[in-house]
Amino acid sequence: MTAEATEAALAQDGSLLDGGGDRPLRIALLTYKGNPFCGGQGVYVRHLSRELARLGHSVEVIGAQPYPVLDLDDGVTLTELPSLDLYRQPDPFRTPAREEYRDWIDALEVSTMWTGGFPEPLTFSLRARRHLAAHRGRFDVIHDNQTLGYGLLGGPAALGAPLVTTIHHPITVDRRLDLGAASGWKRRASVRRWYGFTRMQKRVARRLPSVLTVSGSSRKEIVDDLGVSPGRIHVVHIGADTDLFSPDPAVPEVPGRIVTTSSADVPLKGLVHLVEALATVRAGDPAAHLVVVGKRAEDGPVAAAIRKHGLENAVEFVKGITDAELVDLVRSAQVACVPSLYEGFSLPAAEAMATGTPLVATTGGAIPEVTGPDGETCLAVPPGDAAALATALKRLLGDAELRSRLGAAGRERVLTRFTWRQAAIGTAEHYREAMARQRIARTAARPVGGRG
Repeated sequence: MTAEATEAALAQDGSLLDGGGDRPLRIALLTYKGNPFCGGQGVYVRHLSRELARLGHSVEVIGAQPYPVLDLDDGVTLTELPSLDLYRQPDPFRTPAREEYRDWIDALEVSTMWTGGFPEPLTFSLRARRHLAAHRGRFDVIHDNQTLGYGLLGGPAALGAPLVTTIHHPITVDRRLDLGAASGWKRRASVRRWYGFTRMQKRVARRLPSVLTVSGSSRKEIVDDLGVSPGRIHVVHIGADTDLFSPDPAVPEVPGRIVTTSSADVPLKGLVHLVEALATVRAGDPAAHLVVVGKRAEDGPVAAAIRKHGLENAVEFVKGITDAELVDLVRSAQVACVPSLYEGFSLPAAEAMATGTPLVATTGGAIPEVTGPDGETCLAVPPGDAAALATALKRLLGDAELRSRLGAAGRERVLTRFTWRQAAIGTAEHYREAMARQRIARTAARPVGGRG
């Protein structure tokens, strides 16, 4: 049955969408990289799995190293599907000992790493396919968190259940920005090789029956960059943990403190522009300082900008802090900032707004969908514009009434639009739709007059 015919069948009989009525679903949630302290994928898996479980569903997270941190007390389970963990600290890009090799997938993982590529999306997908085949019938639906590997093709016949895939944003966007920031042909060649897996992700994405994404901006990027049919892509906004990220007047505000979440060596995050802006702000406000939640880079554009402007004592990097410490850090700031050139959603923006901390953010990618209108729920500036960032930061640091108004409006926006419970409800609806599509396809494939 064609995709158009399936759509027509669904439109004709809405009851097909119940996916088994309101009964709890058995969900396999795949994540090839689950670190909740680096990037948004681990955060997504943790909070979505918890809220799906609270809705009554059975959620088994299947992941590789770094394994996700999950709320197991809420009924979520973790199945470890180990890789060779080639990028672990303190020995990234390590060569495993001979006894560590288990099969040909391990050999493929190491050989790809040796030749400068990033193997994990492919090798995890192959291991996941093998695991799911061994547990056929265990799940009602399989949810892939942006692995987009060849092993996940083949549909329910190969995997044992219908597949729903989340694409937060196409990694081709990261590739494009990293290439633009690369200097010299050797560095550009290295970037192209590292991002070689995006060719696979493009091919896989075009064959997926159901894609979820987190914003309208990401939806457009997926269509434009990956060539996915628009009719297969559905937006389900994610959100902040509004119980954890909440205002607390008992946490003292630190004068001049600006907080951001960023990795120093990722051009897409725009940290170098925020450092340049800080230098301008401090010319009139020596108390202004920046706390970066992320890893410090010892060289590169950010480190160079810090040295150039003498900001060694005005920029602090923190990493490995607890959730409670992170929340209190954001609460203590007079301003939170998202300087990214592009974001598929921006969890740091939603989380900062949820604490009632006023926000300065760029208009890169989907950020305006999260942050709302300039002057109402945030101050918005063009991406990559250090001067505009400096102007907005100076304005907000110098106006307590504006900070209070934007902070309150920002929290209200998150509460009404961007919570994990809302995300879980919307995601479960698409699970049931995927299951209904499978039933329609199975019915259509039966011989006329056959007993099926």
